Amino acid sequence: MGAKLPPDLDFALKIAQIRGHLLVGDELVKQGQFAAALPHFLHPGEELYGPIRTRLKDYDTPQFATALKLLATTVKQKNGGEDYARALQTVEDALAAADAGVKAKQGSDAFAVETALELLKSATHEYEQAIVKGRIAKPVEYQDSRGFVWQAEKMIESLRPTLERKDVVALKHVRDGFAELKKAWPAAMAPKTPAKDYAAVLSDVSRIELSIGKLM
Repeated sequence: MGAKLPPDLDFALKIAQIRGHLLVGDELVKQGQFAAALPHFLHPGEELYGPIRTRLKDYDTPQFATALKLLATTVKQKNGGEDYARALQTVEDALAAADAGVKAKQGSDAFAVETALELLKSATHEYEQAIVKGRIAKPVEYQDSRGFVWQAEKMIESLRPTLERKDVVALKHVRDGFAELKKAWPAAMAPKTPAKDYAAVLSDVSRIELSIGKLM
């Protein structure tokens, strides 16, 4: 998907994508939608963990393949209670270590903003995949894109105080852009027809990208 990213950015993006999967997966678990939630707990292990496994030590991050499997197992067993919470926390701890490892190498807010932007771009790809002939034919991809957008917004919000000092107007445009973009995902469970078509989502993301560039 797109050009090959520099190693640190590629690693940071994959960690952010795992977080995006878990974010929407957790939302679905809380709604009791275990069948819909399960793919979002399987994909991190199946699609994202492999490419970063040998690089975890570069970022002082423990291996967490077992933790991901255990977490997926609790969801498969429709266990949204204490076992699930513990398993999720173990994965979150590993992701926090990864974030700290990336920050040690690339500590600037500009890098964090760039990671959020790459995550946003990957969301548009997932959203495009979700829609077939004007209908949401692939709800998992719809949910992937939702998780990625929500996570990208969280990343920007976590930097809000420093970004406000950098360019308060640009940040306002970015935040307004996210508010508009998020209307494409009215709920975690996908509607039959999209609230926004792919072109509209792409346009929203382009507007965010324009303003976000001033914060990097």
